[in-house]
Amino acid sequence: MDLTFIRHGEPAWSVDGLSQLDPYLTERGHQQAKLAAERLAHDDRGFTEIIVSPARRSQQTAAPIAEALGLEPVTIENIVEIKMPNWAGAPEEEVQKIFHDAQSRPEEEWWEGLPGGESFRDFHNRIVTAMDKLLAERGVVSIEEEHLWTVDDPTQRILVVAHGGTNSVALGHLLNLQPTPWEWERLLLRHASLARTKTIELAGAHTFSLRSFNDTEHLPREMQTR
Repeated sequence: MDLTFIRHGEPAWSVDGLSQLDPYLTERGHQQAKLAAERLAHDDRGFTEIIVSPARRSQQTAAPIAEALGLEPVTIENIVEIKMPNWAGAPEEEVQKIFHDAQSRPEEEWWEGLPGGESFRDFHNRIVTAMDKLLAERGVVSIEEEHLWTVDDPTQRILVVAHGGTNSVALGHLLNLQPTPWEWERLLLRHASLARTKTIELAGAHTFSLRSFNDTEHLPREMQTR
């Protein structure tokens, strides 16, 4: 099976200098989504399903893709991005300072997340659990002791429209990477980028093979943001 992850387009994290809790896409973000839709529509292998995070930026990114492919998106609540403290209405420069100062934290504090937000440990467990459930419902089940998977229908081609953190944690899980509390930095994904995995038969079962990562070929240089 093919499982392709798409990060949402550029969001308006700050409006008039104030932070947004569930931001909409910028004008450039909408254009990024349209370009991704055009590219995916020209994939002659087709797709069987679109899975989407409930966040507004993901829903807006998925809309032109779903229209281009003629598919009805399926929203899964638990693949939303890590939940940050409620900074809605806070000055953007204050929020940026919090992120900047947090970069120097020791690893254990990274695992605990930011005060008032979701811990990275809980986020990681939430995404892994959601992905395992999503796949199991589609006949793809982990053989944990072997780091392999059983796949009932290898012809499935699924798109997941989500977030930098969500997609990087999911990819690490599928590729059996030891997790870190900064996956979005280790596996950097730009806005509206594609990361494609494919299952291949090995050792009497299947394993996920990474076929492309942070693919932005559909975006002109001036449209590439992170």
